[in-house]
Amino acid sequence: MVVHQHRRRRERAGGAVLAVGVTLAVTAMGGCAGAGSDDRPPADAAAVVRGAADTLTKAGSARARTAMEMATGGTRVTIRGEGGVDFKNRMGQLLVMLPADVKGKAEHRPITELLVPGALYMKNRGAGVPDDKWVRVDTTTLADGNLVTGGATDPLVAAELLRGVQEVTYVGETEVAGTKVRHYRGTTDIGRAAASASAEVRGALEAAAKGFSKDTVPFDAYLDEEGRLRKVRHRFTYVNNGVIDVSSTTLLYGFGTPVTVVLPASGDIYAGKIAE
Repeated sequence: MVVHQHRRRRERAGGAVLAVGVTLAVTAMGGCAGAGSDDRPPADAAAVVRGAADTLTKAGSARARTAMEMATGGTRVTIRGEGGVDFKNRMGQLLVMLPADVKGKAEHRPITELLVPGALYMKNRGAGVPDDKWVRVDTTTLADGNLVTGGATDPLVAAELLRGVQEVTYVGETEVAGTKVRHYRGTTDIGRAAASASAEVRGALEAAAKGFSKDTVPFDAYLDEEGRLRKVRHRFTYVNNGVIDVSSTTLLYGFGTPVTVVLPASGDIYAGKIAE
């Protein structure tokens, strides 16, 4: 069951961005096996991939693991997250682990992220934010629509991004975490995805379509026999003081697992200046 406590108030901290968001990165998650020789491709691979978001909505909820790998100037950084997503009610929660070298310290407390339509809430944000306060970010104001800023692509948005599929190739059958899946590879268009996305995530994708230098996003998607997205990897090119290559991977499992998301009270949201 998801506990809804939506609030329309925009805090001054809403425009803040996660400073480490542009230093993120993803590694591939889930195992792979060779395609079966007798595997037959679907009649319309593009339609199957475009329908992944709708299939997840019907599935209701799932556990999620994320990984984001950034490469720039010969440096690679990886940030990992774990939590759950309620696809039906468009809410989720992730615990995001920062790598030791992002801030030059040996260890960092995990950042708790709450994902809701149009907003990202973060606790343990650091950078001058009191320990007991949350930071609220309006994702429709972010240049990347929170595809990379938060250190983890919102799993719901990752699935909705596939609605903009332009080209897709059926690679064959393989396995992800012990589950037989069909592997698809192709490109999707952020602007096209925004035009056909659900109302809850359309604003974030519209912002991303304006903010990225290229709308075309290469992807690898892995769907199980029921058409549920088990794993998806997107590769973004992001410009922020130079070109940054970002690979964002989402792994979904434990479908039907209850996900509870409780939004912070307005008094618990930090309204001061956020350090970059």
